[in-house]
Amino acid sequence: MKNIGVIGIGRLGLCFSLTLERGGYNVLGLDINEDYVKSINDKTLNSYEKDVNNYLKKSKNLKATTDLKKVIDFADIFFVTLRTESLPSGKYDHSQVETFLERLISLEKLENPKDLVICCNVCPGYSNEIQDRLKEYNYIVSFNPEWVAQGTILYNQAYPDLVVIGEDNKEVGDKIEKIYKNVCLNDPPIHRMDRLSGEITKVGLNCFLTTKISYANMLGDIAIKSGVDPEPILAAIGEDTRINSKYFKYGFGYGGPCFPRDTRALSYYSEKIGLPPSIVQAVMRTNLDHLDFQLEQFFQNYRDWDTNEPIVFDSITYKPGIVIVEESQQLAYAVYIAKEGYKVIIREHPEVIKQVKEKFGDLFIYEEKKI
Repeated sequence: MKNIGVIGIGRLGLCFSLTLERGGYNVLGLDINEDYVKSINDKTLNSYEKDVNNYLKKSKNLKATTDLKKVIDFADIFFVTLRTESLPSGKYDHSQVETFLERLISLEKLENPKDLVICCNVCPGYSNEIQDRLKEYNYIVSFNPEWVAQGTILYNQAYPDLVVIGEDNKEVGDKIEKIYKNVCLNDPPIHRMDRLSGEITKVGLNCFLTTKISYANMLGDIAIKSGVDPEPILAAIGEDTRINSKYFKYGFGYGGPCFPRDTRALSYYSEKIGLPPSIVQAVMRTNLDHLDFQLEQFFQNYRDWDTNEPIVFDSITYKPGIVIVEESQQLAYAVYIAKEGYKVIIREHPEVIKQVKEKFGDLFIYEEKKI
């Protein structure tokens, strides 16, 4: 099992492909964009994700293609890392996965079984649906989520805190576990379970983190409203080993491409099975209330500010050092005060400025900086 296919080699999929290649596997990745595929094959891709360009230049056994049949013929196990967005209901939009499945079904039925491992964010129960549809085509479906942070994806894949394998059966679970033991540079705990349990674990873990972030910010808001500094309070509470200090700091609310979606997805799934997601809904509401509180504090503290004097934001991405503005509370904060008439300077990476300009035009003054 030296050959592995990766379906969808965007930011996460390409990183996973490079991680697999570094672990000694021959990898063939699939993408629909011919120019993007060419940039991977000739190693001219310029990625903003840390270390990707360097890993790609050093890679010897990674190739990309737009031909699904080539990928299916290349390997006996495939990891699906396609993009899934949130729908207004909170449910994940599986349309990219659905398009892939339609293309897969259009190919001839396999003579021998092959393993299809879903790694992208999905609503709990979806991997079982995929298995029901693909069983007659000789595909065995498992679920294997990843917990990575933008800007440190390759590191997180090499040193994961844990590995979850939602296996169809013990044999395929053994295969996936062996792959992780070959590519991980640490010795993470490996939790093996069924597909549905794996899906609930994925959204459940991230929702616990958003709960922790929201609680820390709520407690910080209480401290500020009381006239005291939130930092020593949170630092003290974080010393308790039952809580710890990770994700327990005061600052902007959670954002980005993962935390908000998984939180909404857990809320959606809980309602779907008839359980009121009270805590999850409170987390989402608290995250929005926290932004309102921060804006209230701004206007209170800067009510006498000369609006001709600029207010500078050195980062408006959802966390510093990356180029992703998706669901960034920092950006929402900057937009609000700019619309209230304050002169706002965005000092950011050119790629970030490009994204913000496309959406907000000349609302801000822009100054470029390097990450």
